[in-house]
Amino acid sequence: MADQATVLIVGAGPAGLVLGNLLRANGIDTLILERGSRERVQTRARAGFLGANSARVLAEHGLDAGLRQRGQWHYKCAFRDSDGQFELNYAALGRGEVHTVYPQQDLVTDLIAEYLDRGGRLRFDVTVTGVDPKTATVRHLDGQSKGRFLIGCDGSNGVTRAAMPASAVRHARDHGIAWLAVLAQAPPSMSAVTYAMHDNGFAGHMARSPEITRYYLQVSPDDSPAAWPDERVWAELNTRMRVDRFGPLRQGPIVERRVVRLRSDVVDPMRHGRMFLAGDAASLISPSAAKGANLAIMQAEVLAKALTDAVATGDERGLEAYSSTCLPRIWRAQEFSHWMITLLHGPSNGPDAGFQRVLRRARLDSLRDSRSHQDFFAENYVGI
Repeated sequence: MADQATVLIVGAGPAGLVLGNLLRANGIDTLILERGSRERVQTRARAGFLGANSARVLAEHGLDAGLRQRGQWHYKCAFRDSDGQFELNYAALGRGEVHTVYPQQDLVTDLIAEYLDRGGRLRFDVTVTGVDPKTATVRHLDGQSKGRFLIGCDGSNGVTRAAMPASAVRHARDHGIAWLAVLAQAPPSMSAVTYAMHDNGFAGHMARSPEITRYYLQVSPDDSPAAWPDERVWAELNTRMRVDRFGPLRQGPIVERRVVRLRSDVVDPMRHGRMFLAGDAASLISPSAAKGANLAIMQAEVLAKALTDAVATGDERGLEAYSSTCLPRIWRAQEFSHWMITLLHGPSNGPDAGFQRVLRRARLDSLRDSRSHQDFFAENYVGI
């Protein structure tokens, strides 16, 4: 079977679906190929924190109906350690922006429905076997699909990333840290996102909905989710969140658990031939600062305008500038993510562990006491 489209997109995550919707709004023929089933991509739990720019993009293009109905505004976060707890109202700092908490699987469900309503074509359960960036061709078990432009949104381990030439630079870092990410069928226990630092390791509390809460526990990188039954998860969360001091957690069944390694990488340039990368295919970022979906939406907006200009008028200057436009923002997000990693995680047991531990204490003190540090945090926490 052979399909043709003006723009061929591989991957039905936030990057591919936002891009597809923006292109369809401009009357551009698009086809999205997704390796998973529709049920899988609409139930796959991922990030849920959307920054102000992401909310703006969705609103300006009529993609925020679910967000407006069910999203929750978050304007503060809290930090806990052995010295106590303090909260930062980041909406009152920096640019005065807030997060909108909306589970990514709900956003993806909304985007799929809107894309199909706009006449977009989307094929699920497609096994892609290879791509040709020079001819914008995708080979799969059903034949091949060809476009004028090919957009890779299939993640850091996808076939489009693998098709980048050796001349493309991949800046990569494994931070040597892993989180056990769990979804608990329990209401949030705190009114704010809470970061807890403990000698046992980092723990995090992130609301997802009135009924579901995301928790993180720092674990060994070679740990297995199976080693963390519900009882052990709650016992360790109670310890690291210091419930004896700050009050109990609302507990419930753990409905999902997986180990996430904190890794970062960036491809430069984000283009090869007629193929352009977006989302995790272009820049994987650690979850420490909740930037992944926000970077994907930013890249989709930039790419949509450039592709629209190229299709409508033949002007490809936006496509030529795609990497140089996006990469400074990507690196700014990477820098802040790295800053968060150093703030949240204790030192390894090296010869300078004591020095590193006191240095982290000084970072936290500066964030609590210094208005300029708070403004820096607020601007970067919500924005890119």
